[in-house]
Amino acid sequence: MIIVRAPMRISIGGGGTDLPSYYSKFGGEWTSAAIDKYVYITVHKRFDDTIRVCYSKTENVNKPEEIQHPIVREALKLLGIDGGIEIFSAADIPSNTGLGSSGSFTVALLTALHTYLQDVKKEDSRTKTEIAEQAFHIAIDLLKEPSGKQDEYIAAHGGLTSFSVSPEGKVKVEPLYINKISPEVMSELEHNLLMFYTGIRRESSQVLRNQAKATEQGEKDMIENLNRVKEIGREIKEALEKGNLTRFGELLDIHWQEKIKRKGTSDPRINGWYETAKEAGAIGGKLMGAGGGGFFLFYCENQKEKLRKAMASQGLRETAFRFDLEGTKVVANFI
Repeated sequence: MIIVRAPMRISIGGGGTDLPSYYSKFGGEWTSAAIDKYVYITVHKRFDDTIRVCYSKTENVNKPEEIQHPIVREALKLLGIDGGIEIFSAADIPSNTGLGSSGSFTVALLTALHTYLQDVKKEDSRTKTEIAEQAFHIAIDLLKEPSGKQDEYIAAHGGLTSFSVSPEGKVKVEPLYINKISPEVMSELEHNLLMFYTGIRRESSQVLRNQAKATEQGEKDMIENLNRVKEIGREIKEALEKGNLTRFGELLDIHWQEKIKRKGTSDPRINGWYETAKEAGAIGGKLMGAGGGGFFLFYCENQKEKLRKAMASQGLRETAFRFDLEGTKVVANFI
């Protein structure tokens, strides 16, 4: 039995520039933080040659092509695993809430399957970047999802990390929590970030498809918006490196004002929650993921209890978290 976990993430700045539709023309830059909310994958060798997959439903099949779960099906086919395996998944946070759970699932699954192949077939180990790229390949090339590289890369590498991608798709990984940002600043940042669940679950695919289509067609407003978001992302990174967390919070607010210009990312109710949070002491904040629901993240320095009460009065539930500095990890290997 092999048990693997991969962290979910909060997007800090530059989100949206990780999609191929944008970075293939202009290059992308973003910063993300992995958090201690995980997707868990368990892989077990079966006695016979069948395949059993357990998630929100259970599938018992004879070959990978028969599997309904698209990620599991494509991962097994890609790695050439034809049967004799059991896969179980669980998660701390439900899907479609903006924390990148799909990317985390794929990274955890591939890590578990490669670990299985190392033990059973003596396959060579894979780096975290190789796992991230393979997960991205499944999403973009095999499943034709309107996705980017952010979720897979932060799930694999963990930490508070900055990424840049060339138009050719090559990603540079820069862990900010190693030598760039002091432990004291990391601790203060963690303490001042508060996350609240809106209760709204929605798939981000349509929002991302609209963004990709507009970018591919060269729509001026979308490209200018993403260029500005990338610029704000750079400023956020600089503020973190300088330890200027108040400026970081202000930049989150500027980022929010830019992002809500994209269709489908917000609505009057969400905008109202944001303004309530600002009135209660939040310096800035953002919705996780493509928008439209999921989790709100706010930066607040001096009025945290007031903010908590204000959000609770609106029916938003706080979810406490800490940063994850490990990325995807083999928790146990009993094969």
